Amino acid sequence: MLQALRDKSSGWIATVILGLLIVPFAFFGVEQYLVQRNDTYVARIQMPPKWWPNAPDWAIVRKLAWQTEDIGTDEFRNRFEQVRQQQRAQAGDAFDPRAFESVDTKRRILDALIDQRVMRMAAERDGLVVGDAQLRAEIEAIPDFQVDGKFDPQRYRTLLATMPTPQTPLQFQQTIRDSLRDRLLAQRLSASAFVTPSEGQRLIKLLSEKRDVTFAILPPAPVDETPPSAADIAAWYKAHPSDFRTPEMVTIEYVDVDGAALPAPPPADEKMLKERYEQEKARFVEPEQRLTSHILVKVDAKADAAAQKAAEAKIRDLLKQVRAGADFATLARQVSDDATRNAGGDLGWIQKNGQMVKPFEDAVFATPAGSVSEPVKTEYGWHLVQVREIKPSHGKTFEEARPELERLVADSERERAYNDLAGRLADEVLKNPNSLASVAKVANLQVQRLGPFARGQGGGIAADPAVQRFIFSDEAKERRQSSDPIEIAPNHSVLVRVVEHTAEQVQPLDKVGAQVVAAIRADRAHKAAEAEADAALARLKKGEALAAIATEKRWQLNPVPGVPRGAPVPDALANEAYFQVAPPAEGKSSPGKARTADGRWIVFEVTKVGHADESEIKPEQRVEFLRGQAERLGDEDALATSRQERKRMRVDIAEDRF
Repeated sequence: MLQALRDKSSGWIATVILGLLIVPFAFFGVEQYLVQRNDTYVARIQMPPKWWPNAPDWAIVRKLAWQTEDIGTDEFRNRFEQVRQQQRAQAGDAFDPRAFESVDTKRRILDALIDQRVMRMAAERDGLVVGDAQLRAEIEAIPDFQVDGKFDPQRYRTLLATMPTPQTPLQFQQTIRDSLRDRLLAQRLSASAFVTPSEGQRLIKLLSEKRDVTFAILPPAPVDETPPSAADIAAWYKAHPSDFRTPEMVTIEYVDVDGAALPAPPPADEKMLKERYEQEKARFVEPEQRLTSHILVKVDAKADAAAQKAAEAKIRDLLKQVRAGADFATLARQVSDDATRNAGGDLGWIQKNGQMVKPFEDAVFATPAGSVSEPVKTEYGWHLVQVREIKPSHGKTFEEARPELERLVADSERERAYNDLAGRLADEVLKNPNSLASVAKVANLQVQRLGPFARGQGGGIAADPAVQRFIFSDEAKERRQSSDPIEIAPNHSVLVRVVEHTAEQVQPLDKVGAQVVAAIRADRAHKAAEAEADAALARLKKGEALAAIATEKRWQLNPVPGVPRGAPVPDALANEAYFQVAPPAEGKSSPGKARTADGRWIVFEVTKVGHADESEIKPEQRVEFLRGQAERLGDEDALATSRQERKRMRVDIAEDRF
């Protein structure tokens, strides 16, 4: 039989079949057939190569030649949480977490991430790079890395090493380089935009336009109490599924480890207190302080030599007056260019701690009590420094420092006990990750439970962003394992485990029937109000006066002359509608309708169009306006470029993963 197989597999037909089978194996690999794929991206962006910009969108070509970048679920969720926290901080109590969890919000945030990645890929394709000088300037400008307003390499390395996720300088530089590169193309496009004088003149005329408007707000339509039919209810439910979704929910159990609740450590003995006193003697030393006044003759550091000389001559003349017996405080009130002039130049008690610029501080601590320094030059100008009194440095005795020493030792012991307990709990989680019972037993604490709750809606420890990130991560929801200690405050952490998870889903009709009926009735009322607005608008277009219609309908009429663009009269949407209708002919009016943000309808008529007096616009205001318009146009160019680049790429979105 084996010989027969050998004979039949050696012909030309078998060779062709074998060749056809080799092709997919060559392109996709054996693992494509043997290994189940487990994609975790939320969006996949693929771009033709630079050397083949018109490469066809075929699967084989994409695999072999196209550049591919993924936006993973973790990256999306991290950005989603950042935006949530920003909006929560801005809106305060008005923040609606359920509305924020909508599909539209998620899609908007994902689209912003995709646009950012598209622009980065386009910049790389076009050879745009971030130079070392630009990178260095960006890092050196970060305030956290500065001491006395200047970049400090030692502070830079120290802060990187003590970050929650420590980084080397090279890793941090790459992070900043990537961030700059993401913005590079958009920034270059924004900076290249300009507005011509004629365009600027036309924009100023348009934006300074004012309109005389009369409007009436229509009263709400009466509620339609007619019960909707079963067919209407089913049709509405089917057409608006996103209105009846329940968000993703979790129930958690947790162990709360609060260092402040741990047993108080035993009182420190005398020996330990004295050792701590000797180790931290500098803490209990009160530094020297000097009661100081000054006179400032201000001169810009970039001023020409003549201005610099004039300022120096003035300060030296003031010094002569002081030494001849003139009162320093009186002179300061009369001539000092500093805000302290009203207080006679008084700066209060100064320590040598870098709060003053170095030349000034050096002069203060080089001047004897009761005397005035020689003129001192700083970046602000020329100073005379008067030291009125000196408090010498002095230290606390051991007995004076005892209360603070006892507190420091107690805090250290409490922190040590907390860290020791947190370490033991982390070890216990490694031994038994599927339950918190053993963790609670080690810590002599209770396992507590919270939920179910949606993302962003949990209270207590579940409101902490770090806890939210963990409990809504794919790993926590799928594996149901305990977390390591999550720090939510100094010496305060929690260990958390997801015990129940419910995916986002549309609620069945039998549960939301009342909501559907309410939505249908609200829609009927809205349509009835709009129909009335349409009828009034039709009458206005035929030549009837709004005042007559308002009198007939008993609507309140609101005449508002000179409404500028953007004025919320009665709100921004109405204002936008006023400026969308055509300017009225002489003696006529231009009618219109609008729906306000709170759902009310208004009808209006524009009776006059006017413009601001351009002679009142100052030259500097005109320049600033044109600069702002150029920036806006540049932003629009960048947005249009992003959209165009996105059309050239293939973007696949996994709707079920966000």
